[in-house]
Formats: sequence, structure tokens, C-alpha cells
Amino acid sequence: MTRILFSCDTHGSDLLWNKNLRASTFHKIDILIVSGDLTGKAIAPIVKQKADEWYVSWGREKGTLHSEKELKAAIKRIRDRGYYPYETTWDEIKQLKKDPKALPALFDQIMQDDIRRWLEVAEKKLPKNIKAIIVPGNDDAFEIDDIISQNDRFIFPLNKVVQLDDRHEMISCEWVNSTPWDTPRECPDKELNAKIEKEFKRLDNYENLVCNFHAPPYGTPLDLAPKLDKELKPKQSWGQIVMENVGSKAVRDAIENYKPLLSLHGHIHESNGFVRMGRTLVLNPGSEYTHGVLRAYVVDLPSSPSDEIKFYYVNN
Repeated sequence: MTRILFSCDTHGSDLLWNKNLRASTFHKIDILIVSGDLTGKAIAPIVKQKADEWYVSWGREKGTLHSEKELKAAIKRIRDRGYYPYETTWDEIKQLKKDPKALPALFDQIMQDDIRRWLEVAEKKLPKNIKAIIVPGNDDAFEIDDIISQNDRFIFPLNKVVQLDDRHEMISCEWVNSTPWDTPRECPDKELNAKIEKEFKRLDNYENLVCNFHAPPYGTPLDLAPKLDKELKPKQSWGQIVMENVGSKAVRDAIENYKPLLSLHGHIHESNGFVRMGRTLVLNPGSEYTHGVLRAYVVDLPSSPSDEIKFYYVNN
């Protein structure tokens, strides 16, 4: 039996990253898969005003910090919620505002440094017998790919077949169908279909195949998200948010055509759960990274054709 812990959409949360590492030991897993949307979304400036005084105004963090102890505590809270704390000055903020390229460049550098820091933490905390697979998602910039792939401790699974154990192989695709957000790795479903077909052509047999596709299949309980108006705000009806299917038809077609053993997804945070599509078990653990809640699935891959795949949900 091979045991997998699969989570997704960590979005820069230090708390979730560390929970993944601890859960790997607690659940006695063989393979950790942290998949899709690894990086944070924004910088949280912390302005040094004088010795032992910093000003922060970001989300819940509003006010003046009066000691190194308060500063470290604020930095931890910001990182745990998935943002990048950055110590700066009012003069530097003025300079960043003058140059439209400066802030994106600073964000890219902080983001890359943070991925390196995460990998260093995992190298220290994750037992060596656990195979670790780290996968970007549609929100992630391409600059992080080399950082992950060049670290020998971790498996970067894109554009290759990963041998999970003696019986099971895995293919991956981090791209998703078009969204309103113009993320780095999204495209129309027709293009996504071509990308997915390219991955399936790497194999001849799909009976024991695991698919790791960030976009969930269209028209299932796993791809329901709030329907948005022209201003990209959730629509409501009778006080309730209106939901709609936003997943990928290309992913659905691939699952129905190739019938893999297991299909792992993320992307749609609100729609955690599982469905059966024919013989294929389809999972989306969802994400609650802003609250520091680890949502994941533990999956036991069958060790023989007569065994059934087993799984349970982690929500803590």
C-alpha cells in the first residue's frame, strides 16, 4: 500500500505549509503532494519609523509596533495568512510609487525568496523516507519552477510521468480554463485540452494512473464557485450567493475518455469533496488558507488489482 497526502491552494500561508509537513508524519504517509497555487498574493508593508517603532496597516494588522517581539509576532501572523511581510521605510514606499516596474519586481523577488525558504524548512522537517511532490498552479509565476525543479529533495512533476510506486504513475497539468482574473497559467478549454492530451500520450496504459490536474472537471460538485457580476462581485438571490460550475470541460472529457484510477484537483476553494466518474475517484480538498485550516485527502493506493482505493478527509 502507498499512502498519499494531497493538499492544494496553499497561497503563501506559512501555517498551512507547516501543517502539511506535520500531517505527513502524523498520518504516516509515503508521498506528500502539495499542488497548485503555492505563492502569496500581495506584500504587506511594515514601515520602520524610528528605533523600536514600526507602523503596519494590512488586513487585521493595524497600528504601531513598539518592540522586536511585537514585530516578530506581526510578521508571523501576516505570513500565516498568506501574505509577504516586508520591512521598509516611507522613503522607499515613495520611490516604489514613482516607478511602475519597481513594485512588481520587488514582489517577484520576495515570492522567489519565500519559495526557497519553504523548501529549506521542508528539507529540515520532512522525514527523508517521504517522497515530496511540489506543483505550481495557475496563480503561480513561472519563475518558481526552476527553484523547485533544481532542488534534488523535491519532485517537480510537470511535463513528465512520475512513478509513485511499482504500480502507479502520475501525470500533471497546472493550467486551468479561462478565469476572470487573468492568471499566469490559464487558457481557453480548447488549448487546455491539447495540453492534457500531450500528458496522456506519455503513457500507454491508464488503469493505475493518477492524474494531478489543477482545474476540476466541469459540471460536478467540485467546480461550484460564486457567479460574478460585471464588477466581479458575487451575485446574490434572496440573500444567498448564486453558484455556478466553472471547471474545465477538457478535464472532464479526459477523465471520461481515459478513465484513470484517481484524479486530484484544486483551484475551486469552496467546493471540497469527492465524486465518482465511472471507475475514477475524483477529489478536491478545497482550501481555507486564509483561516489557516489544512484541508487535504489521505489516499491509500491499492497494492493489487483486487483491492479498492481508500481515502479519508483531513480538515484541521
